[in-house]
Amino acid sequence: MPTLPARATFQTKFFLVALSAAVIALAVAGALFATTMRRQIDARIEATLVAETRLAAELVARDVAMTTVRELDGEADRIAQLVGARVTFIAGDGRVVGDSSETLDGLAAMENHERRPEVIEARASGLGRARRYSATLKIDMLYVAVPAAHPSIAVVRLALPLTDVRHQLQAVFTATLTALGLALVGGTAIAWYFSNRIGQRVKLIARVAEQYRQGDLTPPRLGFGDDELGTVARALDQSVQEVGRQLEEQARDRARMEAILAGMVEGVIVVDPRGRLQLVNDAARQMLKLGNVAIGRPYVETIRLPAIAELVAAVLFGRTPEPLQLSPPRDPSRTIMARAAPAAGSAAHGVILVLHDITELRRADQIRRDFVANVSHELRTPLTAIRGYVEALSEEDVSTQDKQRFLEIIGRHTQRMERLVKDLLRLARLDAGQETLDVIACDTRSLAEAVVADVGPAADERGQHIEVRIAPGAETIRADPGKLHDALRNLVANAITYAPSQTTIRIDAAPAGGRVTIAVSDDGPGIPDEDLSRVFERFYRVDKSRARDPGGTGLGLAIVKHLIELHGGTVSAENRPGGGARFVLRI
Repeated sequence: MPTLPARATFQTKFFLVALSAAVIALAVAGALFATTMRRQIDARIEATLVAETRLAAELVARDVAMTTVRELDGEADRIAQLVGARVTFIAGDGRVVGDSSETLDGLAAMENHERRPEVIEARASGLGRARRYSATLKIDMLYVAVPAAHPSIAVVRLALPLTDVRHQLQAVFTATLTALGLALVGGTAIAWYFSNRIGQRVKLIARVAEQYRQGDLTPPRLGFGDDELGTVARALDQSVQEVGRQLEEQARDRARMEAILAGMVEGVIVVDPRGRLQLVNDAARQMLKLGNVAIGRPYVETIRLPAIAELVAAVLFGRTPEPLQLSPPRDPSRTIMARAAPAAGSAAHGVILVLHDITELRRADQIRRDFVANVSHELRTPLTAIRGYVEALSEEDVSTQDKQRFLEIIGRHTQRMERLVKDLLRLARLDAGQETLDVIACDTRSLAEAVVADVGPAADERGQHIEVRIAPGAETIRADPGKLHDALRNLVANAITYAPSQTTIRIDAAPAGGRVTIAVSDDGPGIPDEDLSRVFERFYRVDKSRARDPGGTGLGLAIVKHLIELHGGTVSAENRPGGGARFVLRI
């Protein structure tokens, strides 16, 4: 079958397809004709051989006087000359008593034919046929055997070489191939004629289409014809002309819209109903730190923000989402307010996303809320106490002993305020990324014992014992020793504050999956389950019934969390099965 070139023209393809169809049709027809003729000729040859075999048996039956092998062999030679086939006489016991292809001396050496398939079939049904290789003649033969009514001959068999059959079929095949060749030549000429005519018209349409693709929408001067191909070409030409007029109008509208959007301080992103990016103005590029914007591609390829994806998807699905605030991944310090709405009042026309940069407003509001809601609350209590005791000291009837006690209370509240301010300043530095790490290999036991030495007096005052256990593999930890000391000291001091007197506080270090975990556990009342996820929030306090001493700033665990995260680790809180809280540092 012909094969298509790598860049074949339409005309060549049409010609090769038509030629292939003709070749397949002729090949199938020729194969069917040759197969049918072969079967017919083969059947006719076999029928002729059967008739000649019956005739030979009839001739033998009329001359019962022949009894000697010489006479029988001579008769086989005579009949073979008449029918043009090999003639064999077979006696009742299977001996060959006459054969046209063997001499008298050769007859005695021939095999017994009693078990030959055609002989067995002839005795059973009156006619036997077989095709096989002849060991005597060294060629493939067609055998036909019939019974004979002769005292010395039981079966008469005729054999015809299959090469003779093939010679007769060869002439038929030659004539068939000649006819098929002539038909193929005619089919090739017809296919080329029609493919050439259709190819010329397709080339005309292709030239016009290429002209349109290059932006030249000038109507063609030549006609496309009056058949279906011409009708389709004229319809497409009219559609292109109409699209060209609409594109000109859209280009003017788009130019006006882009001029308006370029002057806006708000970011504007337009997405079509199938989620493909249509427009991104300069303000949106700057807000989201976008580089190359792939217009016409899915917007998630350019804007990889899950929040915006959910916002746009909500509008596309017909919902009205609430505005949301987000921070670009490349600039987390900025805050953007995003609003999405359907274009032209319907999501079927796409989505318009408007971005407002509220970073400065958000920062100012956050500073105000944090200061007002947290710091002022924490400062109110010590300030109120200090003011009250100062007023009490100003009275004349205060004894010396009371004055000393009031001064101690004022000093204690002053220290609390100092701790609060120091913790706030440290959190501010951590938030601003102003604290750096000096990571070295630290001896875990020395670090824990230094913490125990710092908080030892407070633990001794309450009769508490601090136990340090270092598991094999956790003897050394890579960290900033000062910051890790501060974090661990906060946890141990917290345990001393909340654990009952005469209890044990444990510091356990152990390896875990390539890291080192340091756990601080106590025998206190534990942490309510609803508070476990919030204990590391700033100024968050657990139920007052758990706290014996409210003198903490509420910032210690928040500082611990920031210090450990600065190391790339994590900190978690949990309740021990036997009671008490357990804080785990993983570095």
